[in-house]
Amino acid sequence: MGREPACLQNHEWGGGPLTRIAYSPRRLSSAYPPLPSPLACADQPTPPSPPPPPRRMALRSPELRLLGALTRPGRIAPSPLAALASPRRRRRAPSPSPSPSPSPSDSTPSTASDSAGAVAADGLEGPQWKTVSAKRFGIKESMIPDEAWNVLHRLRSRGYDVYLVGGCVRDLIMKKTPKDFDIITTADLRQVKDTFAGSAVIVGRRFPICHVHDNNSIVEVSSFNTSARGSREKIYDYLGGIEDIKKAKVRTVIPAGTSFQEDCARILRAIRIAARLGFSFPKETAYYVRTLGCSVARLDKGRILMEINYMLAYGSAEDSLRLLWRFGLLEHLLPFQAAYFSSTRFKRKDKGSNMLLVLFSKLDNFLAPNRPCHNSLWISILAFHEALARQPRDPLVVATFALAFYLGGDISLAVEIGKSITRQHDASFRELLEPRVWNDKHLVDEVQNFAALMKRALTEMTDEYHVSNAMAKIPQAPSSDLVFIPLQAYLKVLRLIECVQYGKKERGYMPKSDGKINYHNLSYGTSAEIANLFTLAVFDTLYPPNMEDQHDSSS
Repeated sequence: MGREPACLQNHEWGGGPLTRIAYSPRRLSSAYPPLPSPLACADQPTPPSPPPPPRRMALRSPELRLLGALTRPGRIAPSPLAALASPRRRRRAPSPSPSPSPSPSDSTPSTASDSAGAVAADGLEGPQWKTVSAKRFGIKESMIPDEAWNVLHRLRSRGYDVYLVGGCVRDLIMKKTPKDFDIITTADLRQVKDTFAGSAVIVGRRFPICHVHDNNSIVEVSSFNTSARGSREKIYDYLGGIEDIKKAKVRTVIPAGTSFQEDCARILRAIRIAARLGFSFPKETAYYVRTLGCSVARLDKGRILMEINYMLAYGSAEDSLRLLWRFGLLEHLLPFQAAYFSSTRFKRKDKGSNMLLVLFSKLDNFLAPNRPCHNSLWISILAFHEALARQPRDPLVVATFALAFYLGGDISLAVEIGKSITRQHDASFRELLEPRVWNDKHLVDEVQNFAALMKRALTEMTDEYHVSNAMAKIPQAPSSDLVFIPLQAYLKVLRLIECVQYGKKERGYMPKSDGKINYHNLSYGTSAEIANLFTLAVFDTLYPPNMEDQHDSSS
């Protein structure tokens, strides 16, 4: 996400604030000469020394608790990095680095004068800065990919301090696979770009960062323009993030109402963090997520798309949809799907399921934070289910459509394969009719009619008029005309549907035949990969393996 450290930003920052855990790994490799090790912090860059905490901060999540979102300097403690960057203040009260832990397994507070219990120059008490050995959490150098190590090493070799930042630290602590590995450095962005000449570009106008391209991946590098020294293989916990992980809570540092009013994007961020980690909200946070949820409609459409894509494309789509529905955000973001939940009387805290949730649950089985899909895949599933919800179909029609989708429009072969299916379908979904016997011609007609219906659903999902009327039949339901699906993704899905509708293959299209998922191509939206995984999710929903086992046992 394109932005500079939150401590250098004002209170209007919309990208989510700093988090509070820092990890300092050490690379032990013969490929490089010994260098001081990089430091890391969770979610956003936290300065490696323990400054006085600002009163007004934003989301404190297990990603982890966030520093950032500052109000006017005259009303609060100064920004931590601003204090370090000010020559006058630096001469008066330099900020020392956290003291190294005397034992690899111990957790000790910093001896810095502005740690917990100490009083800052402005009269505010500073937080307790804890250092914890990374070995305590089993964090090893092999968990960090070569692309991140290359960036860390090259910046270190030029004399800059470098730190891993982001949810990668939180994920490493929780034994999860990080989505990506971001970096913060004492070099400014121009120096970073010069270090990686030809493979780095500075992006973002309001909160710029540097994208370093390496081996078909992007490493995000931020700068906080200050020098600091960190201990090796240590985790620095600024505001109690490890304790939040133990309690499985997503919190706000300041009162939730204030935090979300300052930046409503934090509401979506809180939802996706909770969904991905299976964490919950304290009562106060839950109340304001629900109360202020409607404000997310004011966000830039690009930001909404980014947050929704994080929710649906990285392996936590089912839980994200449940939380969006539970807290009343689905009506504003995906009103067609909210209308479906409402029409089926799916309660806000319902622990049951429905076909939409099962479809995304099956999709989640194939995805992960480091193995996402292109947004055209989850858009395809939304349109597919919306068409089924409007007009339920015979399971054979649905299966044959999915096969034709996979085959790029070869309906005759799809019919041949579909009619050979003998597995028991899941009859619990209201979207599926009782099976019947079809001749080939009628089955082809039904499949093409369904393709036309899915095309119509897709088109209406991207039309402001139809979106605004999606919940017109639901009493007292809010109205939203928000359309954030990008044109490029819409056209990609449209082409795949029209191949089935008209029975014509896309030029150059070749369905996958090796049974393997190429996650690189999937993330870039290759038609064959999108169609392949779409069909896998649909078939796993129609014919779940446990259904086959139950059928065999009853026989």
